[in-house]
Amino acid sequence: MIRSMTAYAGGERATRWGTLACELRSVNHRFLEVGVRLPEELRALEPQLRERVASRCSRGKIDLMVRLRAPEVTGALVVNDALLAQLGELSRRLAPGFPSLQVSFTELLQVPGVMQGEAVDAAALQAEALALLDTALDGFVAAREREGDKLATAIQERVDGVERIAAEVTTLIPLIREGQRAKLSARLADLPHPVDPGRAEQELVLWLQKLDVDEELDRLGSHIVEIRRVLTQREPVGRRLDFLLQEFNREANTLGSKSVDSRTSNAAVELKVLIDQIREQVQNIE
Repeated sequence: MIRSMTAYAGGERATRWGTLACELRSVNHRFLEVGVRLPEELRALEPQLRERVASRCSRGKIDLMVRLRAPEVTGALVVNDALLAQLGELSRRLAPGFPSLQVSFTELLQVPGVMQGEAVDAAALQAEALALLDTALDGFVAAREREGDKLATAIQERVDGVERIAAEVTTLIPLIREGQRAKLSARLADLPHPVDPGRAEQELVLWLQKLDVDEELDRLGSHIVEIRRVLTQREPVGRRLDFLLQEFNREANTLGSKSVDSRTSNAAVELKVLIDQIREQVQNIE
């Protein structure tokens, strides 16, 4: 299944130590680049988080952000009496040197460690964060696949257009050859001196061979079959599609350079327009 490289997903998970929130965002990139922002309590988890993302995504610039929101206080307040006593003693001892300094009770309570809460179980919190990331990744990959379906549909429509133009050119080629043969014959008939028929036919054949695009049309048909096959694959196919488009473009350029008729020249231009439109879509594919 085709996946887009652009997506967003997020989620929250309540824990004993607060609410964990996770967000994943991604945009196009040639390779996989994962940026991670974590709260201090989860810094040690960064390598594992990167590995989890890399196991589910192969391309794109992905930003992963995890936040920990402190729980609301619902029970009795717990004060570290020993630390508060030490702060009081320190205040009395230093007071003579700072006669104008005044500290309010609420300011004392804001000193780290004065208000006590439940100690954070690092291992348990990390397990909660990994579980939340797995859930968020499920939504993230699903979003990529939904967007990928739209991209695949757009590409298929343009590939159908390429196939239609190639079929029209295939039908036109015999008519163009006959027209060129008749045109050259008429010019030879207007010459003041007769031309050896065998030599004239030989020159005509050589000239028509230079204008032959059967091989290019055959290769274009093979590329059409291949791109449709690739679009059904489940693994990442963005790079493969990009390579195929280079081949598409090469055949369209050759068709245009060999053209001696406005109809095939216009067909070559239309092909390049469709190929450019496909390339724009492929740039978004993982």
